[in-house]
Amino acid sequence: MKRLLAVVMALSLLAGGCSASDDAGPVVVLASWTGPEEKAFRQVLDAFKADTGIDYLYQGTRAVDQVLASDVQRGTPPHVAVLPNAGVLAKYQKSGDLLPLDEDLSAAVTRSFSPQWVALQKIGTQKLYAVAVKADLKSVIWYNPARLTGIRPTTFDGLRAFAAGLTAAGGTPWCVGMGAPPTSGWPGTDWIEDILLHSAGPDKYWRWASGSLKWTSPEVKQAWLDWGSVLEPTAIRGGTAAALLTDFGDAGKPMFTEPPGCVLEHQASFIMSRYQNAKRPDGTFPKPGTDFDFLTFPGRDVSEVSADLAGMFQDTPRARKLIEYLASEKAQRIWPSIPRANAFSANRKLGLDVYPDQVSRKVADTITSGSTLCFDASDLMPASMTGAFHRAVLEYLSNRDRLDILLKQLDDVQTSIQPGEWLRIECGQ
Repeated sequence: MKRLLAVVMALSLLAGGCSASDDAGPVVVLASWTGPEEKAFRQVLDAFKADTGIDYLYQGTRAVDQVLASDVQRGTPPHVAVLPNAGVLAKYQKSGDLLPLDEDLSAAVTRSFSPQWVALQKIGTQKLYAVAVKADLKSVIWYNPARLTGIRPTTFDGLRAFAAGLTAAGGTPWCVGMGAPPTSGWPGTDWIEDILLHSAGPDKYWRWASGSLKWTSPEVKQAWLDWGSVLEPTAIRGGTAAALLTDFGDAGKPMFTEPPGCVLEHQASFIMSRYQNAKRPDGTFPKPGTDFDFLTFPGRDVSEVSADLAGMFQDTPRARKLIEYLASEKAQRIWPSIPRANAFSANRKLGLDVYPDQVSRKVADTITSGSTLCFDASDLMPASMTGAFHRAVLEYLSNRDRLDILLKQLDDVQTSIQPGEWLRIECGQ
């Protein structure tokens, strides 16, 4: 009986490991990375373990927001959670579940990151609450240089005309994938955000992202219409139905088939890893610069960026050491140094030498020293607004005639959110 009781107690402690208040066990980390991304992030955690002697327990899930909410509600949060959404972190900061970081670390981050990136890591407050583990550039359109020759489009009208010309010639311009359970639709929100940012400008963009500009405003509605005009069903590989069902990570692979299934993809910089790991029939892998490169999104000289942010949910010495390590230059170099992993750091002290190719260096240079940077709008919005945005994108692709109804519904969600729930992080340098 005693032996059975001991086993039950041991299992109970293991199940509740995430909530252990003592500092004797492993530091528990929750993040959205699975598959190759998880393997890459584990190299960072392994280095942390080797340097400090502190073990870790990692949980990776695409449903990271939902898992974290459940853990917090049960009183069993991880020590550290890495979220791709600053708006969600802000919710936990307001509830007191996300804990502030110390002043020494804040000073170190301020020295290593630009003021714009520091503002994000402070989650719109005066204190540091998060560390940007990995950053991404969103305002890019990928293409295969061997397929796209001649003059590249530099305006949105030029991009639209170029895509229409490809369609008229019997080709398929766009690789599109909206699938990303449980957050399907976010690749479409990136489109809307980029179009609005580059057409209406940074001021209108951040006002909209912070809940001060209506979805039914002329600028926002035009962004939706412009997106629809570029992504006509005949311009999408497989048509609208395929776009809704295709996983975002697989959408661009047909760029490298013979003949190509599509020519262009609007996707964040992390997609480079998917490209480079897409093995071709001859056993080779696409290479940056040779097989794929990017156009900057046409319009104003401004870039949309995003980040995966690590926050502390249990204040223990081990949790603080991990956060400090993740912010260090040593840790920030690990993931970008992994072949074909294509992670980027917002730490401006890193230098471009850590990146193995010219395409990656162009991405990193924009992330760390772009003239004007704006954070991903849907990442800054409260969760209810972001979720409604995702659903509206999917509905709009299915039925373009519903746009006015969808925008009115989005306005209603925006109005239902209290002013204090919005993050107000302006675009900056």
